[in-house]
Amino acid sequence: MKALVYRGPGDIGVQEVPDARIEDPNDIVVRVTSTNICGSDLHMYEGRTSFEEGRVLGHENLGEVVETGPGVSKVKVGDYVVLPFNIGCGFCKQCERGLTNYCLTMQPEPALAGAAYGFADMGPYEGGQAEFLRVPHGDFNALLLGEDAEERQDDYVMLADIFPTGYHATEMAGVGPGDQTLVYGAGPVGLMAAYSAILKGAGRVWVADHQSDRLALAERIGAIPIDTRESDPAEVVKEATLGLGADNGCECVGYQAHDPQGNENAALTLDGLVDAVRFTGRLGVVGIFLPQDPGGSRAQGDLEAEGRIPFDYGLMWFKGQSMGTGQAPVKRYNRALRDLIAAGRAEPGFLVSHDLPLEQGPEAYRHFDARDEGWTKVVLHPDGQLAGAAA
Repeated sequence: MKALVYRGPGDIGVQEVPDARIEDPNDIVVRVTSTNICGSDLHMYEGRTSFEEGRVLGHENLGEVVETGPGVSKVKVGDYVVLPFNIGCGFCKQCERGLTNYCLTMQPEPALAGAAYGFADMGPYEGGQAEFLRVPHGDFNALLLGEDAEERQDDYVMLADIFPTGYHATEMAGVGPGDQTLVYGAGPVGLMAAYSAILKGAGRVWVADHQSDRLALAERIGAIPIDTRESDPAEVVKEATLGLGADNGCECVGYQAHDPQGNENAALTLDGLVDAVRFTGRLGVVGIFLPQDPGGSRAQGDLEAEGRIPFDYGLMWFKGQSMGTGQAPVKRYNRALRDLIAAGRAEPGFLVSHDLPLEQGPEAYRHFDARDEGWTKVVLHPDGQLAGAAA
């Protein structure tokens, strides 16, 4: 089968790899029809993780079931399913608590927790930027989609990661009706956090970034854009709230945060939120931070290369703020968010800028990594059926 394979920093290519197949009675095989390029794929693409050469990328996947193992009873051949990027077993201590993002069984390294498709340090599982994908524990991990799945793939594929991840940021931040919420980052996850806050009834939602096209999308969904090239988000928010600050905030950038001039500073968005959010406010951090960053010493410093981020903890403590962190437990949210999409209450596919065949994946990575104008979210279609996507 054809797949996008990581060959080294800045180098991926479409190659023939062994077909995905049933390896366990509980497996299913999915013919991938939509698979997204995620911002966290770029960390691996740039060589800023320990991702191994020769592996297939892609953790945001949707498609049609073409084979099921003998232990599978719920999912049927022909079903359209969307797959949480977290691979859970369903029966370990963490999964039983709803924390599929930190499954203990699917992660083979005893010192770690959590597994995912095509992701550094999250198990040996191949990604879905390929024609077919093996899905362990298919009955547990596959979310069934309705009759409109094929026509609305650009909406439903967002359930694999970024819609639940953005929603998770608002959950950790405690966003509720009438709240004043600041989101750092107008990338796909930041836009999904802002969108989720608006769905929850937040009174005002600010989105801070320095990418004009992404800020335009934030304004389109009803958020208030803050261009960090022109304004300090904390000052904008405090001026609008009589000096009190936002009720809560979401960090949706991560350890490669940088200023408009391109200078990296992993503490940039954390410090901004601590400053902008009121006393006793809550912060939800879903931007990726890693314990080891191979490029961190060159880009920032030796501390950052070890995941040690000097940020304004003193002010955070003084203000009595609380912070939630980590990857999203997608299964906790994806069923309810699916039903919002099915009912027409949510259309997260609004942020898709490009529907492309798999063969254009290398070009798409280059544009998306460069943050070129208009490249806000890319959906690849390994089956080549671009007409089935809701553009």
